[in-house]
Formats: sequence, C-alpha cells, structure tokens
Amino acid sequence: MEDILDEWLWQQEYWLPPGISWQDIEMEHEGHYPMPRDLLYTLPLAFGFIVFRYVFERLVALPLSRCLGVKDRIRIRAPSVPKLEAFYKQHNRQPSQSEVVALVKQCGLSQRKIQTWFRHRRNQDRPSNSKKFCEASWRFLFYLIAFTGGLGCLFHTPWLWDHRECWRGYPKQPVAQEHYWYYILELGFYWSLLLCVSVDVKRKDFKEQIIHHIATIFLIGFSYCANYVRVGTLVMLVHDSSDFLLESAKMFNYAGWRKTCDTLFVIFSLVFLVTRLVVFPGRVIHTTLVVSMDFFQPFFGYYFFNALLLVLQALHIFWAYLILRMVYKFVFLGKVERDERSDEESEVDDDEEEEEEPEEEEEECSWEQRKGAINSKLASLANNCVLNNLTNQRSMSSRLPKAR
Repeated sequence: MEDILDEWLWQQEYWLPPGISWQDIEMEHEGHYPMPRDLLYTLPLAFGFIVFRYVFERLVALPLSRCLGVKDRIRIRAPSVPKLEAFYKQHNRQPSQSEVVALVKQCGLSQRKIQTWFRHRRNQDRPSNSKKFCEASWRFLFYLIAFTGGLGCLFHTPWLWDHRECWRGYPKQPVAQEHYWYYILELGFYWSLLLCVSVDVKRKDFKEQIIHHIATIFLIGFSYCANYVRVGTLVMLVHDSSDFLLESAKMFNYAGWRKTCDTLFVIFSLVFLVTRLVVFPGRVIHTTLVVSMDFFQPFFGYYFFNALLLVLQALHIFWAYLILRMVYKFVFLGKVERDERSDEESEVDDDEEEEEEPEEEEEECSWEQRKGAINSKLASLANNCVLNNLTNQRSMSSRLPKAR
C-alpha cells in the first residue's frame, strides 16, 4: 500500500519544489522530518477523540449544564402510526398538500391530524438544549487547549513575528516535537468532527461546515506532507483564537445567560473579523502567495495549498457577513435574532410558523380548557348585552306615554 501511494500520490514532483526529493531532505537533516505515513496515526486518534468526547459529555458537560440552568423544552411525542413513520423516514419529513391527501386515504386520519403528527414528529427529532450544550462545551475545551498550547509552542518561534522565516531554508526544515504533536492532534480532532457530523446538531451553515472540515483536513494533511508546517501552525493558531469564544457564547446562550452570551459574542465578533479578514489574508495568504515566490518557483503543491487557503477565506467572508448582520441587529435593535445565529439547528429549514412550534405545543394541552372558558365568557357577555337591550327597551316604553 505504501509503495502504491508513493508511486501515484506522493510523487515528489507534486509536493516539493523542482530539484528537491524526499531522500535529499531526509539525508541532510537530523531530527524528525514530516512523512506522509505519519498521518495514519490520526485515524485511530480520531476514534480516541470520539470515545473521550462521549465520556466527557456524560460525566462533565451534562452535570455542568444542570448547574448552569440549561433547561430542555417538553415536547409532545407523536403517537405510533406505522404508515406515517415509514413515510417520514423514507420519503419526506414535511409532506406537501398532495402527499397529505394521499396519506389521509391510507391512514384514515384527517388532514389536520396528519399535519399535527408530522409537526410533533419533527420536533421530536430536534436536539435538546442539553445536547447542544454538551457539544459546544466539548469544542470549547479542545479549542481552548489547542489555542493555549499552540500559542505557547509558537511564541518563541521566529516565523510567528517574521513571516519570511516560514520559507527560509524551505523545504529542508526539521519539525520540532511540539509542532509535530500540534499538527497530529489538530488533524485527529477534525477527523473526529467529520466522522460525527451525522449525529451532531445540524445547523443553518451545515454545508459550509462540511466544506470547512474537508478543506481543513486536506490543508493540514498536505501542508504536513509538503513541510508547510510553519505556515500551517500559523493557520491553525489564527482559527483557534476565535473558535473557543464562539463555543463559550453558545454555552451561555443555551443556559439562558443572555448578557454573558451577548458580551462573549461581541468579543468573538471583534476577534473573528480581525483575525479572519485582516490577519489571515494580509499575513498568511500574502506570505504563501507572494513572499514564497522569493524562495522557490511555483509548483503543483504551491497552487494546491493556496487554493485551499482561498476556499477557507471564502468561508470566512460568508461567516463574517452573517456575523455583521447579527451585530447590526444587536446594536441597533437591541437583540440578536434567533434565526441569524449559526448555532440554530436547521433540521428541515421549516418556515417561520415552525419556529414557534415549541410554544404552540405547550399551549395545545390547555387549548380545550381555554376554549371552554372563552365560550363561557362570550355567552355571559352576550347575555349581558341582551339584558341591557331589554332593560333599555322597557325603560323607553315606560317613558313614551309620559312624553306623550
């Protein structure tokens, strides 16, 4: 398998500048040099992250959510109707009017009952606040540790302050042990996110998140194999600097701490806009596109690496647009709209009516009582109106003879 990969995928003409081979780099430098086979360790590491996440969410995150006051909405469970359940899982979670009519004939239920069943069934699959809190707390823990550790191992490196040092001596640059583990842990974590994407909370930017995870995995993997480690560490540090702030804001949002959530969100917005729209394109992409040309001629890996960076930058612009919309509504309207947050789930992308479904469900139980109370009040009001009219007519009739 390794020989096949070396022959078809890891050809030195693809990943290294002209005139440089894998053997030249290994022979000329002592110490660890990144090799493609090192990336195989990230797959078992990803499964280790998944197991550790499961334990962390059950033993730490869930009790923490209860301490912070995270509350889950009580939702009505849909009754067991096999035909509707089969249609829900195999065809459509939000049937059209024609499909509802067909289901009426199959099940013998009214259209209203079928529509109510599908609404309850969709709400039944929506993730609880506790689940979303546990997911956000796990990401917060990793991003905080990754940013702190990354900043600690890069603070004394010359390329953190002078980006020309990223290319001095490239690609014959040995990799320090702490930078090696920084890479391996980050790649293993993003593999775990991609493997868990089917069970995690689906958000409105679900497709963009998938693209981001895939681009990040390719970026980290390729930059490691081509020894773009110095630039890669800068890219990971820039991303981790704002991610833990976003996850902490989500945690307090689920707990109902609105002021703390809004404060963290404003801080996150400032850090995100500065790091992703100023530092990342102005320093990182500039050094890979322009500064690197002073040290070697462009090759396939040069174009591939910069293409992945530009994909990430496009996603940054998209998220910055959403963030600026939220900041505008927070500053000028005094609130952040629910449907603008990236942590809002988008199970089916229901319409505005569906956004109010949880409140409607809580009211449906007492609707019959309210209906009876309203009818009794209307009846008493009508009786009062009739009595008033009768008394007015009697008084008028008693006064008419006197007037005559």
